[in-house]
Amino acid sequence: MDRNFKGKTVVITGGSEGVGAATARKFATLGANLVLVARSKKNLDLIAAELRPQTKVMTVPMDVNDAVAAMNLFKKAQFEFGGVHVLVNNAGYHKRGKVETVPPEELGRIIDVNLRAPILLCRYALPYLREAGSAAIINVASLAGRLPVAGAATYSASKFGLRAFTFALADELAGSGIKLAAVSPGPIDTGFIMSNIDDVADVTFSQPLSTADEVADVIIELCCNDKRERSMPPVSGLLTTTGYLLPKFMKLLRPLMIKKGQRVKAKLKAQLRAQGSNKVQ
Repeated sequence: MDRNFKGKTVVITGGSEGVGAATARKFATLGANLVLVARSKKNLDLIAAELRPQTKVMTVPMDVNDAVAAMNLFKKAQFEFGGVHVLVNNAGYHKRGKVETVPPEELGRIIDVNLRAPILLCRYALPYLREAGSAAIINVASLAGRLPVAGAATYSASKFGLRAFTFALADELAGSGIKLAAVSPGPIDTGFIMSNIDDVADVTFSQPLSTADEVADVIIELCCNDKRERSMPPVSGLLTTTGYLLPKFMKLLRPLMIKKGQRVKAKLKAQLRAQGSNKVQ
């Protein structure tokens, strides 16, 4: 795809907050029609009201695990805007903790939201993307899908699976005009992490925080370039690759990363407390 999104239709799951909302804002400035998907109608209405002065916005309150709703999503987008050109599978779910302490239904939901739903959404989107001729699917994975994180075993598994699915589907669709890619960020400065900071593994904070806007910029770049994956930040991608190839080295390095993460986490918690105090005043 080229970078001209004027009149093209972009479907974004998890589109009401965080990375999804940032991505919607970026695409809006480029003239794309937006189909924003999330569970909360209230949050969808807020982002839609913000962006409608710039572009056309359709909101679809739904659970991405609802197979019937997922199938109908693209019918609605086609009817409203006449085509579908980009699918951004951004919706995610995480219940942090050791596997034996997390309720089984929560473990299942992690897999359902992070892996099963993107697979089905891709499947339902493909006929519409083929019709568009030049199209893209961008799946939001994670550095946790490149190197496992204790306390996030199921989440890591879901993101490992999403990356593998992305790369395999890219091979299946070679020559179709449909671009497949994954963005694999480390920690992102959004409520996904910050609202549950005490439950996030210390080692996570050993890596630099990205912003939602930075991830959104990469998503748009991936629609237009020939890259299969972008890790964020690049140095963290290199570290996860090294850890995967040289597990003994990573085992030696891990205690130092945990200590660094503890220091960063303490600073972030202090900042959050200060922000909370300022809001109360």
